[in-house]
Amino acid sequence: MACEFGRVAVLMGGTSAERDVSLRSGSAVMAALQRQGIDAVAIDVGRDIVAQLQSQSFDLAFIALHGRGGEDGTIQGVLEWLQIPYTGSGVMASAIAMDKWRTKLLWQASGLPTPRATLLNHQSDWQEIIQALGFNAIVKPAHEGSSIGMRRVHDAAELNASFEFARKYDGLVLAEQWVTGREFTVAVVGGKALPSIQLKTSHEFYDYEAKYQANDTQYLLPSGLNEAKEQELGELCTSAYELVGCSGWGRVDVMQDEQERFWLLEINTSPGMTDHSLVPMAAEASGMSFDQLVAALLTEAQSRFSGERG
Repeated sequence: MACEFGRVAVLMGGTSAERDVSLRSGSAVMAALQRQGIDAVAIDVGRDIVAQLQSQSFDLAFIALHGRGGEDGTIQGVLEWLQIPYTGSGVMASAIAMDKWRTKLLWQASGLPTPRATLLNHQSDWQEIIQALGFNAIVKPAHEGSSIGMRRVHDAAELNASFEFARKYDGLVLAEQWVTGREFTVAVVGGKALPSIQLKTSHEFYDYEAKYQANDTQYLLPSGLNEAKEQELGELCTSAYELVGCSGWGRVDVMQDEQERFWLLEINTSPGMTDHSLVPMAAEASGMSFDQLVAALLTEAQSRFSGERG
């Protein structure tokens, strides 16, 4: 196997707000590759990334970057230009999925269920918006991950203040109708949905601390869904993934309301690979070890690139 992949660049770190998480993901991937005897080089991505990649001969790249510069199509474009196969989605799908607002517009246009939302700006009528969203909403920076910059709001004053808070992270901010119910996440690997995971947290929502720091966050696997609902959720997430144009792997986050209807929240094209991460959990439940998952993603990237160039 080691010879099949040649030399692999593990891209991690970067300059986004998710740098620390990316370094942890990259370290875990590096360890998995080394355990399998694969020639891997860790690269902390900086402004000189083109020179870094050109200074050595790489046959494949494993993208363990999160956030801007890593999963928004930017590094994917660099790798395309350098003709280095890479894991995960291409330029277009990465750019769309990184933008929560435009992903939502695509899903809405295709009739897929996603909560109502509106863009916010300094001229927004805060009272009118919070009333339209049922006095229960969540404010999100459109281009951040790991729940960075997000706040739940119940009135006009909170909406205004949370908009100002989110603007510290992103110039594009949306308010989305809150869905009361259970939260699920579904990994899609190689075009197939893995077993869903239900997320339970003592926090108001599955925020940054609940994801990476809290010890009381529960990951229910099996998720508690019956067979019919599990199949429905898997098909919905696969459709959402394919509609955005994703490939390789990804993770779709979903809410189930009190009437048991599913609502798409967002899609992640470069999911975490830390000891708290969800895709490795789902892969293990389907019989795939962490090392096997890493190898499978490299194999898919290699095959896809060969097919595109063939």
